[in-house]
Amino acid sequence: MKRITTAAVLVLLLAGCGKDGTPPPKGPQPSALPSYQVQSGAEITGSPTLDAARSRGHLVVGAKEDQPYLGQKNPATGEYSGFDIEIAKMVGADLGFAPDQIEFKTIASANRETALQNGQVDYYVGTYTINDNRKKLVGFAGPYYLAGQSLLVRRNDDTIHGPEDLNGRKVCSAAGSTPAQRIEKQYPKARLITYDTYSACVDNLITAQVDAVTTDNTILMGYAAKAPDELKVVGPLFSQEPYGIGTPKNDTVLRGALNDALAHHEENGDWRRAYDATLGLSGVPAPVPPPIDRY
Repeated sequence: MKRITTAAVLVLLLAGCGKDGTPPPKGPQPSALPSYQVQSGAEITGSPTLDAARSRGHLVVGAKEDQPYLGQKNPATGEYSGFDIEIAKMVGADLGFAPDQIEFKTIASANRETALQNGQVDYYVGTYTINDNRKKLVGFAGPYYLAGQSLLVRRNDDTIHGPEDLNGRKVCSAAGSTPAQRIEKQYPKARLITYDTYSACVDNLITAQVDAVTTDNTILMGYAAKAPDELKVVGPLFSQEPYGIGTPKNDTVLRGALNDALAHHEENGDWRRAYDATLGLSGVPAPVPPPIDRY
């Protein structure tokens, strides 16, 4: 019975609601979020992606919906919140689109490249690690944040301290993600299990169907902060994950405009304010943004 109750509690936490009388879960407070000045006269020409967005009257941005403090969708209101969502809004403002002119669309990790290639989204902001293999399929602006792979385990588990302890253990990650690929290649004795979402992995961790969840430390910090009595992040980082904004591969004009927008908002303090109001609620202070790679 204890496991079922715990899982139910986690579902309530991740959904952003709780029972009457319980304190509300932590999360971005709208009053603390920065506002971004829309560049109404943004003269960016030569981007087929932006031309299509202007024609339809709004941007379509791919995102995650189950990552606390990064990209999370409120099931009651349908609104998205988190650091990645703020990144999408601030760069969108420099492209000439107000926040209410952005339609967020949840795209699973395994489907990101396809969504960008097929024009389902104009750009993608969702803990999207830049690497050479992905650059063959899509473009990247940024990076705007440097994360690293880590492990999430149950609070009472003292047997897993790092990836070297995963032999024979069930480890869960998102299908198609860089962390899942790293476990498969570098730690083949671990028993890798994948789902479309990290929330499914966390549910299975709480109910002891898997022994650990692995992905970027930023994502894991959010889940641990939502259920600190049940979960903890352990071990040192064992990768570098530079987060970028995914774009259609050949739209170099859009990529350049997004890089300019990131630089602008890092310089004027919006990046830091957005972090403090979202991911900073996990208790980890804002780092220095990584250098933008204008390839």
